[in-house]
Amino acid sequence: MIDHVRDLASVRDATDRLLSAAAKLNNDSTAEPSRLPGWSRGHVLAHVARNADALVNVLAGRPMYESAEARDADIERDAPRPLDAQLEDVRESGARFLAEGERPADWSRTVELRNGVTDSAARVPFRRWVEVELHHVDLGIGYDLEDLPAAFVQREIAFLTARFSGNPDVPPTRITDGTHAWDTGREGTPEVTVSGSAPDVVGWLAGRRDGTALTAEGGLLPALPPL
Repeated sequence: MIDHVRDLASVRDATDRLLSAAAKLNNDSTAEPSRLPGWSRGHVLAHVARNADALVNVLAGRPMYESAEARDADIERDAPRPLDAQLEDVRESGARFLAEGERPADWSRTVELRNGVTDSAARVPFRRWVEVELHHVDLGIGYDLEDLPAAFVQREIAFLTARFSGNPDVPPTRITDGTHAWDTGREGTPEVTVSGSAPDVVGWLAGRRDGTALTAEGGLLPALPPL
């Protein structure tokens, strides 16, 4: 069962960790490349801030972004800012999201995200948690997939395998970290079993690792469509 109150607390903790780590940067290192192709660390921090405001829009029943072009333009506009401005923006936008999440609301309602994707309002705090944790890793400042909270990793693996479930471009696949197992891809008996550590599994599913550390039995490691 989704517990949005618990997830909001996890968002707060993850945001605090990100801010504490990013505060050790400087203006020069903020302008350096992140782990995301084509994005500096400033781009990542700008995206984290703008995503918080976008999810406030979602919870308030407004369009998540004005348009894809506006989303990208906002990130490009904000990326070159000095570190102090970046940190203040992440902190204040994060606080706006938490404040919106604390308002009395019908958390069973359906909300709309980007590209016509819909979800339960109760899952929005988890989606924000995903953004903060994975983009903290993307900054490339000493926080890696192995540092993610174990409970978060298990939920993110379940979330992503569900996202690829039924996808005609992904063969029926069983994924295991040695303790838990998930099925994904097209319907049918699993053709391929992919195994590895939980950080390597979530990294592959989330597009943060290429899967070379994983073992595929019964066939080749499936090529996953972009998220």
